[in-house]
Amino acid sequence: MMMPLTLTLLTAAVPAAKRGMAYGIWGAVNGLAVASGPLVGGTLTEHISWQWIFWLNVPLGLVLLPLARLRLAESHGTGAPLDIPGTLLASGGLFGIVYGLVRGPVDGWTGSLVLTGLFAGSALLAGFVLYSARAANPMLPMRLFRSRAFSGINAASLLMFLGMFGSIFLLSQYMQGVLGYSPTEAGLRMLPWTGMPMLVAPIAGILADRVGGRPVVAAGLFLQALGLAYMSVVATADASYAAQLPALIVSGIGMALFFAPASHLVMSSVRPQEQGIASGANNALREVGGALGIAVMASIFAAQGGYETGQTFVDGMRPALVTGAAVVAAAGVAALLIPTRRRVERQAAPAEPAPVLETASH
Repeated sequence: MMMPLTLTLLTAAVPAAKRGMAYGIWGAVNGLAVASGPLVGGTLTEHISWQWIFWLNVPLGLVLLPLARLRLAESHGTGAPLDIPGTLLASGGLFGIVYGLVRGPVDGWTGSLVLTGLFAGSALLAGFVLYSARAANPMLPMRLFRSRAFSGINAASLLMFLGMFGSIFLLSQYMQGVLGYSPTEAGLRMLPWTGMPMLVAPIAGILADRVGGRPVVAAGLFLQALGLAYMSVVATADASYAAQLPALIVSGIGMALFFAPASHLVMSSVRPQEQGIASGANNALREVGGALGIAVMASIFAAQGGYETGQTFVDGMRPALVTGAAVVAAAGVAALLIPTRRRVERQAAPAEPAPVLETASH
């Protein structure tokens, strides 16, 4: 609930001409969280216990609640009533699919609960699409997907998170289980990747203001794909950190170039009153992409390798990373299909008398 609305509140608070820079700062703050997460989590896991990664959020939430109440300006949507049938269909469908994807590598893809989750979730999501196409006030209007910008950036986000999350899932185990680093040491060595958004995201936001988000997002995705492909080549059972470092840096720059402009593209592809809906849909697709990525990469890993020795782990990880690189490259192609900035803004602007998104595909 929180992540989509941070973008909505930020968009409402910042003039249109400065939103790229604002999204860049937002991306840098997210980058700080991503970079510090493995370090803090690794330290807690190594020196206290892994359960403390959950307890840590309690004091943070208690401190931030009054600050949010006092300092955040209010923002409102369309005022439409809550779409209860749509909410139940979407929530149930996503739960079933994510459950099936997460449990598939563990319980087997033919397990009864896994198949039930996947089929029931797919059926509920299909029902959600059919219902939303006809409902008077759907929580996610299907007409938004007539916009090439909205469809393109959401497809790119889904594929990006699929390739990236699945790869990070295996690489974090590779550094600890194969190369012998402690959780804290592994977190430190991942910093060139996870910490790069702190440095590059503000620059990416400024570039998006000047040249548009499409080329910046596409460049970031292709760099991310290049970094994953390079890592699949240099990863061995005894690879030095120096050999891995270029892949981590390139992947980090690519990830940083993606986040801020992608958020800008999502928010600029719809009308202002629909930005909360657009941000929520994009975040949901990212989460599904991450779960799907872990499931797909784990399945490829299990089919080609295993945990028996360092070499068998590398044998399974390499084809998984190649798959991740190919998926992220496909995300780059999807980004290139997004219309130019001027056309996106023209499509998202209010029209008279009908909403312009009804004819966005033209």
